[in-house]
Amino acid sequence: MSQNTTAKFIAMSDKPKLFGFACDFVSAESFSVFRSPSFAVFPGFCDVHVHFREPGFSYKETIATGSKAAARGGYTAVCTMPNLSPVPDNAENLAKQLRIIEEDAVIHVYPYAAITVGQKGEQISEMESMAKDAIAFSDDGRGVQNDDMMRQAMLRAKSLGKMIVAHCEVNDLLKGGYIHDGEYAAKHGHKGICSESEYAQIARDIELVKETGCAYHVCHISTKESVELIRKAKADGVDITCETAPHYLVMDDSDLQEDGRFKMNPPLRSEADRLALIEGIKDGTIDMIATDHAPHSAEEKGKGLAGSAFGIVGLETAFAVVYTKLVLTGVLSLEKVIELLSDNPRKRFNIPLGNDFSVWKLDEEFCVNPDEFLSKGRSTPFAGEKLLGQCMLTVCDGKIVYSK
Repeated sequence: MSQNTTAKFIAMSDKPKLFGFACDFVSAESFSVFRSPSFAVFPGFCDVHVHFREPGFSYKETIATGSKAAARGGYTAVCTMPNLSPVPDNAENLAKQLRIIEEDAVIHVYPYAAITVGQKGEQISEMESMAKDAIAFSDDGRGVQNDDMMRQAMLRAKSLGKMIVAHCEVNDLLKGGYIHDGEYAAKHGHKGICSESEYAQIARDIELVKETGCAYHVCHISTKESVELIRKAKADGVDITCETAPHYLVMDDSDLQEDGRFKMNPPLRSEADRLALIEGIKDGTIDMIATDHAPHSAEEKGKGLAGSAFGIVGLETAFAVVYTKLVLTGVLSLEKVIELLSDNPRKRFNIPLGNDFSVWKLDEEFCVNPDEFLSKGRSTPFAGEKLLGQCMLTVCDGKIVYSK
């Protein structure tokens, strides 16, 4: 199954025979060996936006636990963000992460390097020394506030043949907010994050991309204005792609509860924003679905909307959420979802598929129970929900890395 045809999933055989055979002789080109209406095979999913927290914050997640959680969700490739200690802003620091990946990862893990030293936005990182080993450059979690610094980063990234992957956020517009500046915030007395804090920096970066010619990718877009800006930029021939996450596609700020598991950055926006994201998916403005898997400790997520850390986990629920809430309801086709989860991210980030696939039982209902997650993170807004679609087997490089 080539990268251009991976959306052509097929049904698999009975469970005992499937789980009993040696997967090393089954290539991605020969999924049609077994057939049955009970099982479906998908190419290994690829998530270009995850946080595995190691080195530096292994109490939240490790390369081992994060990659096992990814495998359980059908992922065989992920890109890890640089919110680490030490920050991978030079070759020595990046090498520390690479050693852990080599020793502990059960799937392909591609690390980002930081755009700026310490992700502080004050000095460009040692980009040249990391270009060979980094998938791209990002200061995820922080927007680069200085225009000229982003311009210089784009020029250096272009010279190295690397992409800038941007968390877009204007700090001056945040004003202490922590959920969307909408009806729920007003009704319950919370401080809101305005939509402009996201789309204003996207608008700035689009102009810088036009100037520099850098390849550019926008993280976790959440607003209708962001969709429209990127749609127009693509029409103008700008080298831009973007992602959104499952929770932004199926929830809005009316779904908020007074619980830290509903707090993420960017926040859940309005219903109008959610519908704009769906349209962006349908017309190709939004290229891929990423999870922004961001595990924290129970203590960090147990302080309500105001006091909890930003971030939720998503690797083990992403496909089932999208399949149940968007495919089975007729909003998106299954073929489109596989493009968003595997084909498009691999193409944009030049990540090969190889002999990677997952086997799913699509009619298998389950209740989301965070206590059963393989991730150390337990915070998800989908806890207690009943979803359809369970991963039964994940194979990476011809080896079983997850089996239910």
